[in-house]
Amino acid sequence: MDHTYPCGVCNKIFNKVAYLKAHQSLHTAERPYCCEVCGKTFREGDSLKLHHSVHTGERPYRCVVCNKAFSQKKNLKLHCRRHTEERSYPCDVCNKTFSDRSYLKVHQHIHNGERPYSCDVCNKTFSHRNYLKVHQRVHTGERPYPCGVCHKTFRTEAHRKEHQRVHTGERPFCCIMCNKTFSQRGSLKKHQLIHLGERPYRCDVCNKTFRDTSSLNVHQRVHTGEQPYCCDVCNKTFGQQQYLKVHLRIHNGERPYCCDVCNKTFSDSSGLKRHQRVHTGERPYCCDVCNKTFARLDKLKIHLRDHTG
Repeated sequence: MDHTYPCGVCNKIFNKVAYLKAHQSLHTAERPYCCEVCGKTFREGDSLKLHHSVHTGERPYRCVVCNKAFSQKKNLKLHCRRHTEERSYPCDVCNKTFSDRSYLKVHQHIHNGERPYSCDVCNKTFSHRNYLKVHQRVHTGERPYPCGVCHKTFRTEAHRKEHQRVHTGERPFCCIMCNKTFSQRGSLKKHQLIHLGERPYRCDVCNKTFRDTSSLNVHQRVHTGEQPYCCDVCNKTFGQQQYLKVHLRIHNGERPYCCDVCNKTFSDSSGLKRHQRVHTGERPYCCDVCNKTFARLDKLKIHLRDHTG
């Protein structure tokens, strides 16, 4: 005779004591399994084991069609439906189909406007639990995805994957008009506005136009004098984050740009570009008075003083 084990709280029946014990933790909120890397806790040992792959980068489940690897078998199974085109869950509003019921459920929030997941710190709401989970890392500072090359950490796997292209040189997004390639989809979209000629964002002070809001926001600091990015070593401030990033290399000695002719290194790409003219002989700056040419703009400016006195 088979034994059954009922839950004393919700009366759900289990055929093994181990299953009952695992279930009971739902009612007690007990999470006895703790990750020794980031301190995250879990109700079951198997869940902790799966979580470890976040830190180790282990992805043992591989697609036999495209060779893409996954940390969990269920994610591989979902992925395989892309190749079989199995999408058996249709949206009854727009008829878009999905390979998994959970994807359909998240999609339906677009139509009903439902955002049932709320951040308990800032009250921002989200349509999916995972979106909330990622957002909460803004408050906790958790960055569980480390780069295996430089050990920089990221809040999401997607951000880590995007970053790794810095090391691999991969640029998978290609402009169909000029064949220029990009490491990020957003960079490609911004670039395509060059071909369209669209500059829909206008400065209300000087009427200069821009292709995107971020460029307009940066420009407006010319008028406001705002310098929101501060060096925590010497307190020098900057209007753009990229200028701060380059400046920090003065303190940390980082020189990531290398000349492929003489191996001299530089802290920024413009310094490398100026240096390369030593090898190419290029002198792109021309005096409009005497036609003398220069490799650097600052040298041309000094020269012009000879004419102006």
